[in-house]
Amino acid sequence: MAKKNKYYVVWSGKHTGIFDKWKDCESSVKGVECARYKSFETLIEAEQAYKEIPEKFISRTKKKIETLQSSLTANLPIYESISTDAACSGNPGVMEYRGVYTKNGDTLFYYKHNHGTNNIGEFLGLVHGLSYLKRHNLPHPLYTDSKTAIAWVKQKKCKTKLEPNENNKDLFDYIHRAEQWLETNSYTTEILKWDTESWGEIPADFGRK
Repeated sequence: MAKKNKYYVVWSGKHTGIFDKWKDCESSVKGVECARYKSFETLIEAEQAYKEIPEKFISRTKKKIETLQSSLTANLPIYESISTDAACSGNPGVMEYRGVYTKNGDTLFYYKHNHGTNNIGEFLGLVHGLSYLKRHNLPHPLYTDSKTAIAWVKQKKCKTKLEPNENNKDLFDYIHRAEQWLETNSYTTEILKWDTESWGEIPADFGRK
């Protein structure tokens, strides 16, 4: 009996897509630290899986689980992560947020608006981080030092008391898009509270305190 072909989905690697030969899949993921791939018995299964996030089909590896557990046990931050933070000059005032790679502080995304609040920035930063991680098929956790932002994301609603006006109309459009993203997207990202008392300021901090 001829050996049945398998189909290989590569969500994250040198090349992404669906491959019908292992050697093509292997060349796409070999040497890529965060490569995400899996084999399927039929092309239909592979095509459906490719449309979804990889975490739906791939569980954390034992190594990643042990790394996460050891970091939490040792009361250390998980450096393979993204950290987000916001700052605001005035309330409302010039609001900024950014997301950085926790390990080295490299900026991954940034946004600024002249008529916002700190809580809005913290909320938008978290949603931007979730979207960034999903878009790039990354399994990293997401840090914030804002309990308010965590609560708003869980409720899928930016519960700001700021009133819409001509100066912030585009900001509220942006908030609406963020809320819509939460309503229409699933994610497996772990949102973690940054322990400022133990670790110092979050790496994304703007240094304005």
